[in-house]
Amino acid sequence: MTRTYTENLFVGLTASDKNGGPTQMASQLADSLQQNNGFDLEDIGERYLNWHRRDGYDSGPIAGRVFSLVRNGMSFHKASEQVDYEMTGRTAGCNPAHRSAPLAMLTNLTDKELINITIQEAKLTHWHPLAADVSVATVMLCRKLWQGSGWHGAISQVRKGRMVETQKALELQDLNELKGDGYAPNVLAASMYFLYTSDNLEDAIDRSIDFAGPANYCPVLVGAIGSAKWRN
Repeated sequence: MTRTYTENLFVGLTASDKNGGPTQMASQLADSLQQNNGFDLEDIGERYLNWHRRDGYDSGPIAGRVFSLVRNGMSFHKASEQVDYEMTGRTAGCNPAHRSAPLAMLTNLTDKELINITIQEAKLTHWHPLAADVSVATVMLCRKLWQGSGWHGAISQVRKGRMVETQKALELQDLNELKGDGYAPNVLAASMYFLYTSDNLEDAIDRSIDFAGPANYCPVLVGAIGSAKWRN
């Protein structure tokens, strides 16, 4: 039986996410989209906040600080901006890209509309525009692949309008130049390497896990994007 996009996505995430947080946040997002029959930013924020209060051990320091400020009465918008100020602009992390792939299930939206809500979702916790831009690249690549675009054709479409750092990250890099940190463009670049150079999802995930180590940054994107690339 053919799996739906969401089912396929969570097979990939479950196999690739060794720390748990990204999959749990993606699950909160998917549940919100399904139960609200679309995008409700306030509901998504509340679900993230409630999840973090219960068991959000792997939210990452940026999102964790935002959630702490919101619990103390600050809006998500102000909290995200405040954390960016506290961290002197170093909020271009991969958490939004890790959790955002369920947005690709919103097939009733135009590409422009989907890009807009993906940016809104990212800015709940990560103010830096690169965090949102890499999240957009992830979501749009999942959408194009699931819609049937070929690998190189999908990448070509997704590169249009993206920031320079994101465009470069979508290209095939040299293995020796890859970095294993959580900076969103580096995570995307490493993920794309294993997606470019593997024959199937299992191989791509296994190789990316070996590369990433305990931090497990790039395997999550490999699982999310790979579940759309190798959809059967």
